[in-house]
Amino acid sequence: MSILAINGGKKLRTKPYPAWPSFNKADVDAVVKVTKSGKWWAGAGENTKKFAAAFAKYQDAKYGLSITNGTHTLEIALSAMGVGPGDEVIVPGLTFLATATAVVSVNAIPIMVDVDPDTFCIDPEKIEAAITPRTKVIIPVHLAGHICDMDKIMAIAKKHNLKVLEDCAHAHGAEWKGRKVGAIGDVGSFSFQASKCLTAGEGGALVSDNKELIDECYSYSDCGRKVGQPFYRHFVLGGNFRMTEFQAALLLNQLKSLEKQTIKRNKNALYLDKLLNQIPGITSQKRDPRVTKQGYYIYIMKYDKQKFNNVDNALFSKVLKAEGIPCQDAYPPLHFLDVFKDKNFRPKGCPVDCNHYGNEIDYKSLKLPVTEKISSETVWFTQYTLLGEKKDIEDIAKAVEKVVNNISELAK
Repeated sequence: MSILAINGGKKLRTKPYPAWPSFNKADVDAVVKVTKSGKWWAGAGENTKKFAAAFAKYQDAKYGLSITNGTHTLEIALSAMGVGPGDEVIVPGLTFLATATAVVSVNAIPIMVDVDPDTFCIDPEKIEAAITPRTKVIIPVHLAGHICDMDKIMAIAKKHNLKVLEDCAHAHGAEWKGRKVGAIGDVGSFSFQASKCLTAGEGGALVSDNKELIDECYSYSDCGRKVGQPFYRHFVLGGNFRMTEFQAALLLNQLKSLEKQTIKRNKNALYLDKLLNQIPGITSQKRDPRVTKQGYYIYIMKYDKQKFNNVDNALFSKVLKAEGIPCQDAYPPLHFLDVFKDKNFRPKGCPVDCNHYGNEIDYKSLKLPVTEKISSETVWFTQYTLLGEKKDIEDIAKAVEKVVNNISELAK
């Protein structure tokens, strides 16, 4: 008789985890207030400016800018840094595709490097090895809210005169040695998409301690305008990437809960580390002691495939979901994605095959062994599971243990 729920056994958990997004009456009132005001766009209201300032302050940055989404923030920041045709930008192989497609969107070339086998974040040694005369920017991605080794990355950037664009889409509220991320590098990019730890359904922000750079970002985000200049003067080829007043009003209220939620996610994640690391063949994402607070957009569990009948992580996730545990597959390695394997960019072939570059790059033949292993041997738990109580966290570990003890039911 089957024990695992996916095969007809009794489900371990039927109680749902906390719903996400989480909202209250104050969130509804904030949006209604904007609706009644008639000031729905950034040029008429004050919420987008207030949110940019409040979020920058929360992230220990001097300046902030409200943007349409986290993909546009990356594109805008790269443009403001002067990245363009023929330039190379170093990115980790394990990240959401927008980190790399943003580079392509400004006609530059993403150079994918491997990640650290313990923290799953970009490996500084691989960064240094990938630097060429064409390199302009490093994009460290704080994967799962775990901060990259910013000490080493900033030292490498200084040594080679490179810019650092922090991809903080997973790292709202995360701290490196007591300082929140975003303005540790030259500029930090954030997303407020529906699944993020701070959300308005969509939205993004840039933060920086460099006023000149953030003003340049503003110009690219608002039709090429410049701060303090007449409305119908346009200085660069920008676009309309303005956040709405509705989103900003919602985010201002959601921001009030972020710190408390981040603290709870950290407490529960550390408890889950303790439980999972007692199960043979299971390990958690290693936390660098310099990470004084992790963002935990997701919680990553690694398992030894060879000890578990080579069960792939898509099946592992499916089995855990059947037990009542919200989880998802890992990101596929960037170089496995069709858009990069086939170099299916727009216009066709550019920027990697254009005259400005002059080099050849073949993503199909790229080997990133650590990235590939992590992508195929990890299960990712959604961030709202970490907003539960102690019993909710224990159920995750019990479900994993149940799968491990009955792995023979999944034998191929």
